[in-house]
Amino acid sequence: MLENYLPILVFVVLGILFGVGPILIGYLLGPQKPDPEKNSPYECGFEAFEDARMKFDVRFYLVAILFIIFDLEIAFLFPWAIVLDEIGTFGLLAMGVFLSLLVVGFIYEWKKGALEWE
Repeated sequence: MLENYLPILVFVVLGILFGVGPILIGYLLGPQKPDPEKNSPYECGFEAFEDARMKFDVRFYLVAILFIIFDLEIAFLFPWAIVLDEIGTFGLLAMGVFLSLLVVGFIYEWKKGALEWE
């Protein structure tokens, strides 16, 4: 009865070795040269542990919002492309309206200078 579980045990052991092995090899063979700059936390271009009331550039938020918008666009485009034959002309027009709104928003941000970095 237990010999039926041997392939599962071998599969689990190999999975653990393939998952943990490269991490251990990299840790053991990689250079260990820590310095304060490498060990410091990095978040959005400023020190993480400073005054909470410091001025924060709003362009970080604009870039993050642009990333989310285009990430969602791709998330909608892949399923739409798969079922395009089934949804027909209505689906094509609906996606055209969706993409047009995104392009208008992108042009607006571009004209406002949100993508210019100094």
